[in-house]
Amino acid sequence: MTFTTNFARALLPATVLVTAPAPAAESPDLAKLKSFIGSVHTMTANFVQTDSRGRSAAGTLQMKTPGKVRFQYGSGDLLLVADGKRLYFLDYQVGQKSSWPLDKTPLGPLLSGSGDFQGKAQVLPSSDSRILVARARNSSYGQLTLAFLRDSSGPAGLQLYGWTAIDPQGHRTTVKLSNVRYNVPVSESAFSFSDPKKK
Repeated sequence: MTFTTNFARALLPATVLVTAPAPAAESPDLAKLKSFIGSVHTMTANFVQTDSRGRSAAGTLQMKTPGKVRFQYGSGDLLLVADGKRLYFLDYQVGQKSSWPLDKTPLGPLLSGSGDFQGKAQVLPSSDSRILVARARNSSYGQLTLAFLRDSSGPAGLQLYGWTAIDPQGHRTTVKLSNVRYNVPVSESAFSFSDPKKK
């Protein structure tokens, strides 16, 4: 199985946030998470993704809510784009294109613009007071743990640091972000692409 196939499988669950039982009263951390999501309309970042075999890939991320994101890999051969309606996975090296309705993918709640991920956010206890942890789990898409650093310079006092995803097959993928910028101009052209040529 190729790295790109493993990556596509891993990245899709890496963005799911799943239904958790509603707490009796909203915790301050959940309120902070909701405020962060509600206040971030665009985001750009660099990222490094490491799979369960220790292989790494780096690239850039651009996001605009509702419904749009672009993960561009440094090699230029791999691209994941949501255009507001559909999510596309493009592998230019092998000439492959796949797509799904955005609202039927794990990215749907995250990109919805809903401050509480359409009621699907869950905050976990953390042993480090400097970190806020949100976990997502879904029997179809696996599990995701998001890590936020408490930082007064970030929206709602948080900075998204990265996430660890475990897909339904048990493969672990870690994504770390750097140079994260919020509510900066992101061109609509970022969410367009050319179709890969079949090999």
